[in-house]
This record gives sequence, C-alpha cells and structure tokens, in this order.
Amino acid sequence: MKSEPSAYSIDDLERDGRTPWDGVRNYQARNFMRDDMREGDVVFFYHSNVPEPGIVGEGTVCSKSYPDPTAFDPNDSHFDPKSSKDTPRWYLVDVCFHARYAHPVLLVELREDPHLSSMQVVRKGNRLSIMPVAEDEAQSIRVRAQG
Repeated sequence: MKSEPSAYSIDDLERDGRTPWDGVRNYQARNFMRDDMREGDVVFFYHSNVPEPGIVGEGTVCSKSYPDPTAFDPNDSHFDPKSSKDTPRWYLVDVCFHARYAHPVLLVELREDPHLSSMQVVRKGNRLSIMPVAEDEAQSIRVRAQG
C-alpha cells in the first residue's frame, strides 16, 4: 500500500494503531482490497512522492472489506455522488500497524533485485496505490529490511 507521508505516513499508522484505508478511487486497487485482501494479510507500507521512495514498514489487514463511508459524505474530498449505501461503489479494509523497518527498502533496491523485477511497483509509470506482492517477493523484501 502506497501513501505519501504528507497524507498518511508509517508514523501516523504507528500512532493510530489502526486506520481505514479510505479514499481509494481506482477500480483495480479497489478490487484488490474488496476481493483479494483477507484479515491477517501482511501489508507493506510504501512511502511515495519523497526523495527516496520505498517500503518503510509493515501492517496487517485487520478487517474484512466494507463500503468506504467517505464516498457517501458530500463534505469529504472523496465523495462520489454515484455511490450509495444501497449500491456502494468503493470499498476499503482496515490496516493495523505491525512494524517499522530500521532499514527502509528503497525503490532503487527493489529495481536492482532480480527476484523483484516482476513487482508492479518497480514498473515505470505505475500509479496504483495498492498492488499484490507474491510470497517470494515478500521474503526478499524482509531480508533487505533486516539490513
């Protein structure tokens, strides 16, 4: 899961302990949350739009997917008038803090690792805020995070 630290950082998640991952307005990213994420799944927390983007920690999916309430609130920047409580268009999961990496795994490192070359995050122009990670990729990331 990618987030700009100015919007929501690993510090924020650690402080809050748990947060709804709201405001996602891309259908593919929504589908990953709604259809594929399960309680207990590991989430890699990635800081984007910073001088050295990379994975800075981990969270855990700590809820089933449910309709994103920000879509129903006309005062929220993520309001969608085509989404209703009867026919929700947007979903989210709650994410709980798990760990902060002592050694962030930078994007440049991800790109250099041949085991991670198929990850969506290393592809140029990828704008998705949520994308799947294979188990072997997760293991490589964790090894890099240990220094």
